[in-house]
Amino acid sequence: MLTREIVDTPIGGLALIADEAGALRMVEFADCLDRIERWLKRALNRHGSSLRDGRVSETLRAGFAAYFAGNLSALDAMPVKLGGTTFQNEVWTALRRIEPGRTFGYGAFAERLGRPQSARAVGHANGANPLAIVVPCHRLVGADGDLTNYGGGIERKRWLLDHEGRYAGR
Repeated sequence: MLTREIVDTPIGGLALIADEAGALRMVEFADCLDRIERWLKRALNRHGSSLRDGRVSETLRAGFAAYFAGNLSALDAMPVKLGGTTFQNEVWTALRRIEPGRTFGYGAFAERLGRPQSARAVGHANGANPLAIVVPCHRLVGADGDLTNYGGGIERKRWLLDHEGRYAGR
């Protein structure tokens, strides 16, 4: 059984989907219905799960509240369950190690992974990330530092990077 709760944030409602053990399975902006529906269709078919609206754990709600209040490390302790391929899980795990306030180009990040020829594959894995903000895909930018694709929209990506820049190192 998966539980979905929408929590308010300064940049719009955030859909949190957690499993029975309390691990986050998906986080996405509530107005990104197509991304949510695609993930749900795969997850529910693959795992035979069902979805209900309800309340996720206080740990998850409090973690997001703390992050948006400036405690950028609050998301680090959140229980998550990555459900991608081996490569996607490798990329997503490495994304969680990027310090708040720091960005990488796709090519530089691929090099950091020890896979210098895989910038495009990193981009695809980044775009398939089901855990927005918690797996900080917004920290990957173009080689020239320009903001590039973000499932929640470029303005949200800019807001998140500005927010983290304001509070990084505190």
